[in-house]
Amino acid sequence: MEAEPSTTTRITDLNEDSLAHCATYLTLQDLSNLAMTCRSLKRVAYSDSIWQHCFREHWPQEVSQTSALREAYIKRRVAVQQFKFVDPLVADFCITDAKPFDHIILDKNDITVSQGSLIQMTNIDSYLNGRDGVTVLRDHNARVTCMRLFPLSETSLFRRERQRKENVLVTSSCDHSIRLWWKGSCQRCFRGHNGPVSTLSDKLLGDGNAKLLASGGEDGTVRLWSLSSSGKHGQHALKATLYGHEKPIKLMSVAGHRTSLLATVSNDSKVRVWDTTTSSAVRSSCCVGMTSVPGAPIDMKCHESLLYVAAGSSVVAIDLRTMQKVITTAIYQPKLCSFAISPLKPLICTGGIDKAMLWDIRINQKTLKPEPVAELDGHTGPVTLLHMDPYKIVTGGPEDSYINVWEADTSTQTNSFICCPSEGASTSSGLGCSAMAVNGTRIVTASYGEEHGLLCFRDFFNATCPVSKSEDVHASKFWDSQSHSDGDTDS
Repeated sequence: MEAEPSTTTRITDLNEDSLAHCATYLTLQDLSNLAMTCRSLKRVAYSDSIWQHCFREHWPQEVSQTSALREAYIKRRVAVQQFKFVDPLVADFCITDAKPFDHIILDKNDITVSQGSLIQMTNIDSYLNGRDGVTVLRDHNARVTCMRLFPLSETSLFRRERQRKENVLVTSSCDHSIRLWWKGSCQRCFRGHNGPVSTLSDKLLGDGNAKLLASGGEDGTVRLWSLSSSGKHGQHALKATLYGHEKPIKLMSVAGHRTSLLATVSNDSKVRVWDTTTSSAVRSSCCVGMTSVPGAPIDMKCHESLLYVAAGSSVVAIDLRTMQKVITTAIYQPKLCSFAISPLKPLICTGGIDKAMLWDIRINQKTLKPEPVAELDGHTGPVTLLHMDPYKIVTGGPEDSYINVWEADTSTQTNSFICCPSEGASTSSGLGCSAMAVNGTRIVTASYGEEHGLLCFRDFFNATCPVSKSEDVHASKFWDSQSHSDGDTDS
């Protein structure tokens, strides 16, 4: 008998125009994945019709050419991500209290700041459209020590699928409490620490539906809380108390390779790693590793199976699987002021006096004395504010009224602008940038004068006037642009 003809239809059986039309509904990451599957689908992903659609969707005024649109789109996207323009959308906000900003978060359409015990939330669109858009949260009665955003869907407040993209704000305070905020009011209050709560985990612990929030306090304990517990006062939210630290806990971070592992460091520079899935009546047995680092802790971040601790004058990498110090990735005398790590590349950045420094982890694995691959000069005083993403590095400090922006791949400076350009800003009082938050093409900076505090919001997404080559921007020292670049992150 003759075999029946196959009726299977493959995606590549469709013509390229049809596939390209379907691909216009994909995200940039999906287009990148499509281009890596095979040659025929790569041609589809590179079709000008797809990238013309992307231009029309994001920057309709920029569509002027009819070929090489993918390259033009990526160039435009990278430029706005790197703040390479002098005409961003700018909005200035005046804050009543003339005192330093402790924390700042820029999320979607909202700016959240804390000063002492007060938290202020500002809706950007409402403000730009002439409405008030400001909510002041006053429930804490002592200084706010930490602010985090977590998905609403991980809490008991989640009700409808349309809420899945919403976040809740979680704050800790010297008033011994942790509060969960949503829609401008306190929805939960968690108490358990016998003293000020000093820090919160940067992510939720665990997988599935049983995720936990970790907090560290000046009582030296780690407390695990369920955000899905009901009850205004969070009576049943405390799930475990972990003992072991002898001094106040300064920082904590969730492991990248196992979300049940929590790393903590106390003021005496002792590092502990906890397995929060361990079931035991003696909660100190949850500690699965201990070590110490030299100097006072400054910042700490987990990346995959490594823990990077910035303390004193160095950044040390610890393998969480063995608790062995595997590399000293940075050394700066007399001391470090800040620390950031690239989410995609083996690069870290440290803030020092008058400058920041960029370090390549791969190069420093081969030497006993780490050397920076770039010096990001141009600041006055300590660089205490750092942001690092795949496109850019943003630096600032409390004694410098300017914010500097640098390309992540080449460390070339792309822009420099004043923290808060309004009258009465910090230049008159000798103060610089008090706090900073960056989210994609947007940045918010905070300063304060003698009479009030100031916030400046900038959005470079629709900017059109490039920074002039003659502007005061320069390449940093010691950079070898060929040997450390990993190429484009876009498709």
